[in-house]
Amino acid sequence: MSAINWPQLRYSLDANGWAVVPELLSPDECRAVAALFDGGKGFRSHVHMARHGFGRGEYKYFSYPLPEKIAELRTVLYPPLAETANYWNAAMGIETRYPPAHAHYLQQCHDAGQTRPTPLLLSYGRGDYNRLHQDLYGDMVFPLQLAVLLSSPETDFTGGEFVLTEQQARMQSRPHVVPLMQGGAVIFPVRQRPVRSARGYTRVTMRHGVSEIRSGSRHTLGIIFHDAQ
Repeated sequence: MSAINWPQLRYSLDANGWAVVPELLSPDECRAVAALFDGGKGFRSHVHMARHGFGRGEYKYFSYPLPEKIAELRTVLYPPLAETANYWNAAMGIETRYPPAHAHYLQQCHDAGQTRPTPLLLSYGRGDYNRLHQDLYGDMVFPLQLAVLLSSPETDFTGGEFVLTEQQARMQSRPHVVPLMQGGAVIFPVRQRPVRSARGYTRVTMRHGVSEIRSGSRHTLGIIFHDAQ
């Protein structure tokens, strides 16, 4: 895992609503994680997106215990992101605050009946895509998540851009296309973020998705910090 410039990352999150971490995983780590998709073990659920109107492609939710690298990412990335999450909630007038350790937050999720792990692997082929959505799995929602691109653009696949939209009250949606390279991660809001306005801060609704894959195959690791009901 590469060193992360947290001050720069927080600035990007506040200014743009998203931030890129280049080379979060090495190419070898990317290939090892992507290979888990066809391994047949370690997953609790397998979803074919077209059956549910989510788009086209497949994804699998990991079961507990999580693979070591994925558990490490959750544990290490959560504390600094919790600082931003608490700042955002204060700015938006939301009373919820998040504990500094991920284990303590997971215990809160489990006490609320959200006990199923949410990290997932996504697999796309030619013509596949992911409709704009939010990853909400219950009342307990940690405000930030990340997606790690495991495949190499222009080598393993073409197309398949990561897309974010933000919807501010009484305004048309604003799109963001986030450039990612293999091993890079984008950190982004699960549901909403604060945007400064003339009267303080306003809440902006966020959704994310993936544009159509034009050729090849694309694998992505999704890290969500709250568990599911």
